Formats: sequence, structure tokens, C-alpha cells
Amino acid sequence: MSSQTGSILDGKTLAQRIQTELRDRIQTLQPRVGRPPGLAVLMVGDNPASAAYVRNKERSCERVGIASFGKHFPTQTSQAELEDTIHQLNEDDRVDGILVQLPLPAHLEAVPLLYQIHPDKDADGLHPVNLGRLVRGEPGLRSCTPAGVMKILSAYDVAIAGKQVVVVGRSILVGKPLALMLLEANATVTIAHSRTANLAEVTRSADILVAAVGKPDVITGDMVKPGAVVIDVGINRVDGPDGQSRLVGDVEYDTARQVASLITPVPGGVGPMTVAMLLENTVWSYCQRHGLA
Repeated sequence: MSSQTGSILDGKTLAQRIQTELRDRIQTLQPRVGRPPGLAVLMVGDNPASAAYVRNKERSCERVGIASFGKHFPTQTSQAELEDTIHQLNEDDRVDGILVQLPLPAHLEAVPLLYQIHPDKDADGLHPVNLGRLVRGEPGLRSCTPAGVMKILSAYDVAIAGKQVVVVGRSILVGKPLALMLLEANATVTIAHSRTANLAEVTRSADILVAAVGKPDVITGDMVKPGAVVIDVGINRVDGPDGQSRLVGDVEYDTARQVASLITPVPGGVGPMTVAMLLENTVWSYCQRHGLA
């Protein structure tokens, strides 16, 4: 491989390894607890992308030995009905993790629903209590996609302490929690966003560059510092000249790979790690509830 071509950070293979480790761990723990870990994914409506994500999560649960308590609601389901379901799952001793699949139909409000999930069953790590634990550096359930990014960096021995890291994107799903995790790992972190002046100048300062804005190819090769590590969180569906749709990231992969030392592909990079961290969160919650290491 040419020194001018970045090596791949293979999230798909890493996620498979994590799932194998979780499966072995569950097989050891289940006889002591008397039941497997349980995850409830709530989906409303018939969004095809959401349906595919939920199927993927349920198949992953099956592979590792996590019981699925998923519920699929019709589009017109009321806020009150969903809140009532969440309250029932909070009280259900078989369930260790609860996740509301986003996006929701327009008449539903996601944030109030997320707040109804008990913080100790918040498999997505998005409850204010868990975000507060992250801010304070306390143990707790961590947001899945940022946790997946950190796991990739760790698995590939990417040094973080003392490095300049630029996170492009400031969402509560990825940008903000990831910046906090990187700070906890002793990086010097800059958060860039749509109002950032001279974005290319800022991104070229990064030893580690994370793109998490949800816009195809917004980061081009000339915006990457030579030798930088590039993490592409974006998953965007675009139509090609042949009319076929394909998945691309927020990074213009072909040009960035010529400059970066390491880079995540799309698909096969951060995406599979998000599901792996969801499963890991569920098992972590299971262990916490039963006093298991």
C-alpha cells in the first residue's frame, strides 16, 4: 500500500469481534442471573430506513443472545400511548435497555419521550442524567455512535492524549458527546459547525478529524492535514449517474484517503460500531442491575 494512501479503520470487523465477545460473556453470565439481557426497541410508522435499522438491531441481538422486546407501532400512535409503553418497560425486570428509533412521525415529540426512559435503561445514552454523568466523567451509559468512534480509535492504537482533534458537527447525538469523550481522553478539542469561519483552515489543524454533519462529501482531501486520522460519521444516501442510490459519508473518501494516514470507510466504518455499542450498553446495564463485574 502506498504511503500516500490511508489505511482503513475497519469498523465492521471490529463490531463483529465485539459481538463475539458479548456473546461469550452473556453465555457466562446468563446462568447466574437466570435470564438473558433484554433490549426493547420502539419503532413508530413505516420509515423504510428505520425498519432496516431495527431489523439489523434485532438480528444483532439474536446473534449475541440478547432478548428482544421490540414494539412496532402504527404511524398515528399517540404520545401518551408511547409514554405508557415506556413506563411499562421501565418496570419490566426482563428489560435492561430501551431505545426509541428516530426519526418519529411529525406529530410526536422525541425529546419528552426520551426523558421518560429510566436513565439506567437508556440504551442510547441520550438521557440528560447520562449526558450529565459524561460531563462529570462519571460511569454511565454513553451515546452509542460517539462511544463507537472512541472504541475504533482505541482498537487501532490511535494516540489521543495531547492531540489536536476537530469535530465537525455539534449535534447532541454525536458532536457534543464525542467532544466530551475526547476531552476525557486528554485531547485538545475544537468543535466546528455551519457557522465556523474558514472551516478548511480549522480542519487542516486536526491530527484527528471527525466529520459528523450529515452532508455528503462536505470534507474534501484538501481540508485534511497530511497524515491525519479521519473519522467519517456521516451516512448519506445519494443517487449516482446510473440512477442507483448508494451510501456515502460526510468525507470525500477518494481524495481524503490520499492524504490521511487512517480513515473510516462508509459503509463499514462507524455505522456497525453504533449497533455494537448499543448491545454493549445493554449488557453493561444488565451487569449493573445484577451487581456483576
